[in-house]
Amino acid sequence: MMETKPFIIDALQYSNWSEQIFRQMNKSGVACVHVTIAYHENFSEMINNIVTWNQHFKDFSNFIVPASTAEDICQAYSLGKTAIMFGFQNCSPIEDDLGLLEICHRLGVRVMQLSYNNQSLLATGCYENEDSGITRMGRQVIREMNRLGMIIDMSHSAPLSTLEAINYSERPIAITHANPSSWHSALRNKSDDILNHLSQSEGMLGFSLYPHHLKDGSKCTVEDFCLMIAKTAEQIGVDNIGFGSDLCQNQPDSVVEWMRNGTWTKDVDFGEGSKDFSGFPSQPDWFQSNLDFINIINELKLMGFSDNEVELISGKNWLTFFEKSFRSTET
Repeated sequence: MMETKPFIIDALQYSNWSEQIFRQMNKSGVACVHVTIAYHENFSEMINNIVTWNQHFKDFSNFIVPASTAEDICQAYSLGKTAIMFGFQNCSPIEDDLGLLEICHRLGVRVMQLSYNNQSLLATGCYENEDSGITRMGRQVIREMNRLGMIIDMSHSAPLSTLEAINYSERPIAITHANPSSWHSALRNKSDDILNHLSQSEGMLGFSLYPHHLKDGSKCTVEDFCLMIAKTAEQIGVDNIGFGSDLCQNQPDSVVEWMRNGTWTKDVDFGEGSKDFSGFPSQPDWFQSNLDFINIINELKLMGFSDNEVELISGKNWLTFFEKSFRSTET
């Protein structure tokens, strides 16, 4: 009798996509990955990235399929494939035009961060010294995303902006890839106050496996990571948490420099303010690729999580969240 693969949803990856990675996703039971198709790109540049993904869907149709609904994810899993869901890590593709949001939604985009580290037209990023909260345009964008059925993501946003997004949005928001700052005090990680507000509004937190977000960085152990998950589950509930690995597999260091610098600066931006953060850090040895989600799943079971709780954290929580979030308020 064949062993059933885990049902896994990863709420954020930006890997150097290849057949090898897609095969790893399929083999490990990854039903869906939210992939970043824009960091600093404007609308036309983002369209070029969709063109590239459309070619991936043709070239690797045995492994991946596009997804814009929860039903697409379930169907992909039943076929042994991985559903690919598009998202932005910045609002740059909509430029200063609210109308472009609906166009992006029609193209399959289902997630957008309101800011990426810096101040945007919509909100403040986590590396700014002053956090002015959600802007006037930001409020209009939140309202429109609520209407369309797009997920508001505040992973890279500053504290006040994040809280205001939670409170202003009429639908639950997500922090797709971050960890509690009480566990590790990276600028990108979120305070207990934010996490409490997030859970009270039925929002979702995706736990990040990017080493700069981990206690002890690349040396973080799977035991420590899962203890963090356990503590967070006690704090905000097991129904509000999942995976958001922030995996950047096989990417060259030039990519992380572009992610941080974009076209807005000629200086080298090290993110956390230290040259130790230049380049991509090494992944922990227990999480090198999609094949290694099983290490987390097994450790959670060893810590006393029930099979049902592990299934919720691994993917079912995100699936439920997507089912609710992707419905237009006009239907």
